[in-house]
This record gives sequence, C-alpha cells and structure tokens, in this order.
Amino acid sequence: MSAPGVVLIVLALVLFLAEAHLSTGGLIGILGAAAAVGGIVLVLLAAGASTAVVLIVPLCVAAALVSLLLLARRRILLPMLARPRTGREALVGHVGVVRSAGGPEAEVFLEGSLWRAEQSPLHRDGELHEGDRVVVESIDGLTLNVRKAEEWELSR
Repeated sequence: MSAPGVVLIVLALVLFLAEAHLSTGGLIGILGAAAAVGGIVLVLLAAGASTAVVLIVPLCVAAALVSLLLLARRRILLPMLARPRTGREALVGHVGVVRSAGGPEAEVFLEGSLWRAEQSPLHRDGELHEGDRVVVESIDGLTLNVRKAEEWELSR
C-alpha cells in the first residue's frame, strides 16, 4: 500500500468536508478532487495495477467528483450572490423621500427612519428639494448617497 496515496485520499476527504462548511465557490472542492485522483493513482500504481486501470479508474473518479461539484455549484454560489436582506447594505436601491434639503446634503425618510443623505457624486444633476423621491446608490457610514429617482423606479 502506498502511504503518500493514502495521505492524499485522506487530504481529499478533509478538503471535501472543508468545502461543505466554507463558502469558497468550489475552489477547495476542486483541490480535493485533484488530491483524490492523485491518491488513487498512487495507490493503484503501488498495488501493481495495469496501465489501463490506472488511467480509467482515476478518470471515472474525477468525472464523478466534478459532476458532484457542478451539481452543488448552485447551492455553493447562491449565498455568495444573494442580495443582503438586513442591515444598512439592504437599503441600496430603495426609494425614499427628501424631508429637508439644504444644498448637497439633505434628510431622507426611508423605511421608517430619517437618514442624513447627500447626492451621489456621479449624479449631481440638480439640487434636491423637499418631496423629491430619491434612490439610494450607496452608504458611507450613516450617510446615504442618493440620486433623484426616475419614473420607472417609482412604479415598482
């Protein structure tokens, strides 16, 4: 029995367990698949298997492991791509109403709270006035960066 082959197979199992608990997008799983294939090749070579077996078995194992990773890909990547549902970051894209304006800074009523806001540096197309509907572009500390809302955003 080949000790390096067994070590690689055990390492592959550890990497698969790590992939199940960490959100790496499949990177650790791919490394685990490579370690498993390498370990199987070393074990088969140490056992004196024929060249055909040494080529076919690892290729089948690699195909099975990559297929499992691709099937799990959606479940792995979905949490990474999801939009935040709570906290300050969840306010990006929401529409609020300007309650008081004084130059580039204003107070905006959004989701039941009054926020300090300033116009986004990319959208300084006019001053904000009371009653204007604005869209949150980003958040800097406790200050919202906003721009005036367009008609299509108000109908949502």
